[in-house]
Formats: sequence, C-alpha cells, structure tokens
Amino acid sequence: MSSHKFNVGRSVSYRPASPSQDAPRGAYKVTARLPQSDDGQFEYRIKHSGEAYERIAKESELTLT
Repeated sequence: MSSHKFNVGRSVSYRPASPSQDAPRGAYKVTARLPQSDDGQFEYRIKHSGEAYERIAKESELTLT
C-alpha cells in the first residue's frame, strides 16, 4: 500500500500539469492530505502566501523546496 509523500505543514514547490493554469511561483504549504484521485495519485490542499485561497494539487505536481 502506498502512502503520501508530503506531510501537512511541509513547504513544497508547485508546478501545475497544465501550462495554461496560472499559479504563482515560490513556496506553498501543504494544508491537508487528501485521498487518491481516480488516476491513483494522492492529492493535497496547498496554500501560497500571496493567495487568499487554497489549491488542490496532485502529488506529481509537487516537489520539496
């Protein structure tokens, strides 16, 4: 059984899979770990300090900072 790669509170970099998605560069904080999506990847709620809202990102879109 696989497990999440990132813990809540961890600082990560976010690179959206879709190049047309507008997202600020820099560090994001993982705010929640979510279940696996339909494609089998874990998802996370992430927050950038320059945005008022959280995003949902797939594990493959995140790297350690």
